Amino acid sequence: MDKKEFNIIICGVGGQGILLASEILALTAIESGFDVKKSEVHGMSQRGGSVFSHVRIGEKVYSPIIEKGKGDILLSLEKAETLRWVHYLKKDEPLIIMSDLEIIPPLVSLGITSYPKDVEKMLKDISSKLFIIPAKKISEEVKDIRVLNIFFLGFLSNFLPFDIKKWEEIIKSKVPENKLEINLNTFIKGKEFIKHFD
Repeated sequence: MDKKEFNIIICGVGGQGILLASEILALTAIESGFDVKKSEVHGMSQRGGSVFSHVRIGEKVYSPIIEKGKGDILLSLEKAETLRWVHYLKKDEPLIIMSDLEIIPPLVSLGITSYPKDVEKMLKDISSKLFIIPAKKISEEVKDIRVLNIFFLGFLSNFLPFDIKKWEEIIKSKVPENKLEINLNTFIKGKEFIKHFD
């Protein structure tokens, strides 16, 4: 992506590591010489509720909030959560990276509402730059669903101008030492997964 400003929304549900992912992204951008502002909401995170973060990256950023219609990238770790934030994206071919995981919320389980259908079709109508990641299959391959957020960051890294060493430095500073190897390996797996879309 040949530009110097990035408005990125990361979303999912509680327990998916949304806040850690946004922290690693923001710090990597700072270490790469960019100005960064970040905001996050995690009010229901302990109950599997919606969690999101705005990360704004540029030469000079004045606000941590992305205006509706100004988002460049949506990184979503849960399928339905993608729809909650898609209206924040710009109209001109935004980048959407979405997990195929469906985490059924309590209101759906109680029969009060239904889980959205045809999410992929709706998103394809919005942008041709849609990457759907088979998250369940990948979590089985890496043998730890808790590192899926790092896999997604690895995939995202293909679209940002940050050196891989910066990403690795920040990951090393943010994950426990006994989980470092699996996180670094998963980041590389995520980065290389772009080959599946050639």
